[in-house]
Amino acid sequence: MSVKCVVWDLDGTLWDGIAVEQTTETLPAPRAAVLALIDELAARGVLSSIASRTDPSILGLLLADEPLAERFVAPQADWQDKSVALRRISAELGIGLAALAFVDDNPFERAEVAAALPEVLVLAPEQAAGLLDSPELDPAALTPEARGRVRRYREDARRKDAETAFTGSRAEFLRWCGMRLTLRPATAADVPRLVELARRTHRMNTTGEVPPVPDVLARLTDPDGWFLPVAELSDRFGGYGLIGAAVIEKDAAVWRVRLLALSCRVAGRGVAPAFLRWVMDRALAEGARELHVPVRPTGANVELRVLFRQCGLRVTGPQPAELAILGRRLDQGGLPDYPEYLELETEA
Repeated sequence: MSVKCVVWDLDGTLWDGIAVEQTTETLPAPRAAVLALIDELAARGVLSSIASRTDPSILGLLLADEPLAERFVAPQADWQDKSVALRRISAELGIGLAALAFVDDNPFERAEVAAALPEVLVLAPEQAAGLLDSPELDPAALTPEARGRVRRYREDARRKDAETAFTGSRAEFLRWCGMRLTLRPATAADVPRLVELARRTHRMNTTGEVPPVPDVLARLTDPDGWFLPVAELSDRFGGYGLIGAAVIEKDAAVWRVRLLALSCRVAGRGVAPAFLRWVMDRALAEGARELHVPVRPTGANVELRVLFRQCGLRVTGPQPAELAILGRRLDQGGLPDYPEYLELETEA
């Protein structure tokens, strides 16, 4: 899994010296090279956070420094072990521990995290710049969604704060958010993001297979044999970007979903059942009677498999190794409802 968030220590890593030993209510000056690296990572879609074993008042000083605070999401500063902070960051951001990198100048702290969380990439400060060498962070290959990832996580933080303060039900809150879901066929411009979704998603991914770009482009030019739908979402807080995609093989009677990938950031918002229902409607409109979805069961995609069951899909037919073929009839009614709090916009 690629790194989605870099978690930085403070004393001796983000800045020289120890913040609690300052003689005034100020922070040490951050290292210019570290700030430049954080900004470059953000430009390439990688978040930054903080895990520091220090007096919690230091976090208050950092958050009061707007140019510094805006660089970090879900920062943690207290006397707990760094591994505890990393678990909190992972949970708050909704990303796996394997998508975190941890940077600390202290060998003891690095060893504690490495022992407690072996899936986390642990780095000394002088190693951090090597993160930019990842092929996935090549600026020429970045999608608009990747470039805007830091901004969207900040929007997510505002959504969570608003939901905490909201006094109505979950459905009422989602309706208040004014969510607009756009469902449409993919274009050639969507292909890099479609492949990115296939590579980066795990909770809401049917097989984990990443289709080569040339194969996806070839299927776009064969509308009689393939259908490639995508989904975009926005609300009063901002745009999520392109958050869902599928690659579907068509024949006269059966549509087979070779790939379905949805961003985990939209889980629980009704996007997945709406997307699936739209695909079912399209299949019916073109005369198909069944929808089949091959799924590779993993510990990560349990939520998606539960969703399929709620939408009436059941294990059907001979089962190949490592895959479960889920399916349902489309011409006998009982299709899943579109969530009433979603405003739908569809394109032929």
